[in-house]
Amino acid sequence: MNSLNIFGLDVNYKYNPRLKNSYINILPSTQVVVKTPIKSEKYIYDLIEGKYEWIIKKIDHIKKHKKRDVNIEDEVLIFGEVYSIDHEIATSLRDKLQKLRAPTQENILNNYDRYYKEMSQSHIPGRVEHYSCLMGLYPTNIKFRKMKRRWGSCDSKKELTFNTNLLKLSRELIDYVIVHELAHIKHMNHSKRFHDLVKLYLPDAKELEKKIREEFYRL
Repeated sequence: MNSLNIFGLDVNYKYNPRLKNSYINILPSTQVVVKTPIKSEKYIYDLIEGKYEWIIKKIDHIKKHKKRDVNIEDEVLIFGEVYSIDHEIATSLRDKLQKLRAPTQENILNNYDRYYKEMSQSHIPGRVEHYSCLMGLYPTNIKFRKMKRRWGSCDSKKELTFNTNLLKLSRELIDYVIVHELAHIKHMNHSKRFHDLVKLYLPDAKELEKKIREEFYRL
């Protein structure tokens, strides 16, 4: 694969005569990759120039939603901040990791998951009670589990389920999910009345909703 620097962009390109069209791909590293049947550097320059604004938007999106990683066994992501495993907030996790007989990556990650569940069970019920009293809406039960596609849910029995990964988010975003799910006890939809109810207790709900949607790309 050949490379060019075009308008400050690191562009790798490869000729493939079997292709019918040219393709531009932006890698997670923000490197630009071009595959084309046309063997011409001028064509590459013109292609990048014509798609420059689109490429920049894609790169900005990748940078904005870059995953927040932690060094396993050395750090923990909690309440939107990365802490050393030696910090008091990670005491229970540190103790678990030190007692592992077989410190495989799978076992380590399982202990991280258990830590987030324990932290969820410790932190979230108190915040639910706080907002329940304010809103006059009370769940019949609260459950916790790791979920891939949602931060929380409310079923027809008024039972709330929270994603244990919520504890990786900032406290204000955790509160937003709690208020959001409590509001579903009254409105089992996303109608205007539902959003008005959430906004009544969280005036910046619209901004928080945007932030929390972005977080799924980062975790």
